[in-house]
Amino acid sequence: MAEFNRRKKKVCMMCAGKTVDYKDVETLKKFTNEKGKIVPRRVTGTCALHQRHVSKQVKRARAIALMPYSR
Repeated sequence: MAEFNRRKKKVCMMCAGKTVDYKDVETLKKFTNEKGKIVPRRVTGTCALHQRHVSKQVKRARAIALMPYSR
């Protein structure tokens, strides 16, 4: 039988205690790629509840011009 290389599942950083706010642009940049798109949760490791929270905060930051819509 072939052995499979399984990766360790990422832990949601917000479940661990870190908060994300629309005013904290440096933290929000971790959840966007070079083009400014929101990165999916399978890449970032956030849970479904917090991924929805992150996307809402990114959209708020874009609306008040703290983050660009695209680069």
